[in-house]
Amino acid sequence: MVEELILGIDDAGRGPVIGPMILAGCLVTKKTEKEFRNLGVTDSKQLTQKRREFLEEKIKELAETFEVVIVQPEKIDEHVEKNKLNELEALACAEIINKINKGYGRIKVVIDCPSVNITKWSDFLKNKVTDHSNLEISCEHKADVNHVAVSAASVLAKCVREKEMAKLKELYGDGIGSGYSSDPYTKKFIEHHGNEYKDKGIIRKSWGTWKDSQKVAAQRKLF
Repeated sequence: MVEELILGIDDAGRGPVIGPMILAGCLVTKKTEKEFRNLGVTDSKQLTQKRREFLEEKIKELAETFEVVIVQPEKIDEHVEKNKLNELEALACAEIINKINKGYGRIKVVIDCPSVNITKWSDFLKNKVTDHSNLEISCEHKADVNHVAVSAASVLAKCVREKEMAKLKELYGDGIGSGYSSDPYTKKFIEHHGNEYKDKGIIRKSWGTWKDSQKVAAQRKLF
């Protein structure tokens, strides 16, 4: 009997004003799901960074395979301006599915859906998957909490996001913060260094935080 495979897909870094968005996919068996559960694999937001780093190694070791897609700020801006960020995320998810779905039998794909309209988003995604004859695709809200395979993908995505931010901190200093608009360090960095680094491909210039900083900078010049 062929063991059922589950491909969990989730994102990290959808909301920050600085740095990339990460999509990760993790292919596992039912047996591996149980092992992940015993290890304490859960939604990455509920884990400390140290615990995520430990689990990342275990997930990579035990999974059948995994894939990561890094979406840089310029590409995010391009889609946000067209009000199509959800489509961009669907394209990245389809890329993961197409890379992984080679030589396997039946796969149940479970994706943490970013859109309020699950049906519409799911239909768009399926149209971008090259071969779904062996796939059962389920797009759900809170999938990162309800499915261990998706939790594992969320851990991988978050760890890659943290590594990408660490690279940026090496280049631009720790003052860059977490990259989230709610982070006072990030806000201060945007206000003081936004223009200096605006063409470095690290800032999402379609975000309100960036646009607001430009208004403040313009007012400073005026006065």
